[in-house]
Amino acid sequence: MESVSEVEAAADKMAAEAGFDEDERFRLAMAVREAAVNAVLHGNDYDPSKRISASFENNGQSLIITIADEGRGLDPETLPDPLAPENLLRGTGRGIFLIRSFMDEVHFRQLHPGTELTLVKHLAPAQEKS
Repeated sequence: MESVSEVEAAADKMAAEAGFDEDERFRLAMAVREAAVNAVLHGNDYDPSKRISASFENNGQSLIITIADEGRGLDPETLPDPLAPENLLRGTGRGIFLIRSFMDEVHFRQLHPGTELTLVKHLAPAQEKS
């Protein structure tokens, strides 16, 4: 789990360097943290012999964070709807919902083994930042 904090800190640093305000940095860091926690706990089943990987890119138009695990894979279509009445009071199941809410794009890819999650946050054009 210590790797989760490292991934979150790297994402926050990248967002700060890209000029995001504190609120947007918080949302981006929370989305990345959720993705990393999911990779460790759900993807890798908290197996210390399995690793997660993370990559960070600022291509001038977007921040792109990719997190992958070595687990059995995930089909996002099978996830329960966290807003369904029967799920509202559950203590789990909101991570992917939060990630999708806080990021501009979210992409899943099956790695066999594992799942790769790519999070994209678009940079505002320079004229909008002033």
